[in-house]
Amino acid sequence: MSKMDRGNQSVVSEFVIWGLSHSQNLQVLLFVMFLILYLLIVSGNIVIMVLITTDPHLHSPMYFLLANLSFVDMWLSSVTTPKMITNFLRKHKTISFSGCMSQVFFAHCIAAGEMVLLVVMAYDRYVAICKPLHYFTIMNLKRCTGLVLTSWTIGFVHAMSHLVVIVELPFCGPKEIDSFFCDMLLVIKLACIDSHDLDILMNADCGLVGVTCFILLLISYTYILITVRQSSKAGASKALSTCTAHLTVVMIFFVPCIFIYVWPLDITWLDKFLAVFYSVFTPLLNPAIYTLRNKEMKNAMKRFINNYVDSKENY
Repeated sequence: MSKMDRGNQSVVSEFVIWGLSHSQNLQVLLFVMFLILYLLIVSGNIVIMVLITTDPHLHSPMYFLLANLSFVDMWLSSVTTPKMITNFLRKHKTISFSGCMSQVFFAHCIAAGEMVLLVVMAYDRYVAICKPLHYFTIMNLKRCTGLVLTSWTIGFVHAMSHLVVIVELPFCGPKEIDSFFCDMLLVIKLACIDSHDLDILMNADCGLVGVTCFILLLISYTYILITVRQSSKAGASKALSTCTAHLTVVMIFFVPCIFIYVWPLDITWLDKFLAVFYSVFTPLLNPAIYTLRNKEMKNAMKRFINNYVDSKENY
């Protein structure tokens, strides 16, 4: 398509988002439900970050990475959920072109960053279990910070690779998105071009990050579980509990992403369900899994509450 042809086309300034349901009564129910879930996500992840930051007993590489995961989870949900919640109360559900592009960028930046961060957390557990005597030498603060910055860098590069392509697409006609946010694959389909080859390219880009991270995680935890089986029962039980929690998070985050962006099924209601799952339920489940299954986190919570009560009494 020539530049002249593009110039003659009307420019789409906003998109219409269909959301999860067209039923007015159901939208009120969904508004209440997702508002409660979002408040739980934000408060739960903030609690984890505060506990890890303020409790000296949790100043270790594993909890440093966990605090970063909570930070990422909170923003992963914040990219799409607030807009979805407010749209439940609106008759005309629209999003500006710049807002749509922002959702595409930040959704992929944060999601890709979280994938790499989960690999970093698996590496941390590998060092802790397989090379315990060298753990604090290998996983020092400088290396942990470097690994976290690497995860953000990869997420940024991945998201920019999508954004520079999508922003330049000609949008001249249809502008309705059958989802609750600006999903990259749905936005591409609205462009006034044959998007088949571009879909394949974007899926390959997502697959490069998602599938690579998923394979690395499976290899890491397989190696860890083999090592755990050969160790003492006491140590094995604790390590197995930690790894089980990590694997649970990995599966509930990666499986929906793979079926949406790497191996799409083209079933609208299923895509919506999977998108809600990884953008809302995963950030909600992470605090529950890591806090409720973790003895140190529960003890930190008790210390925090006791210190708060004591300070109130002294005051």
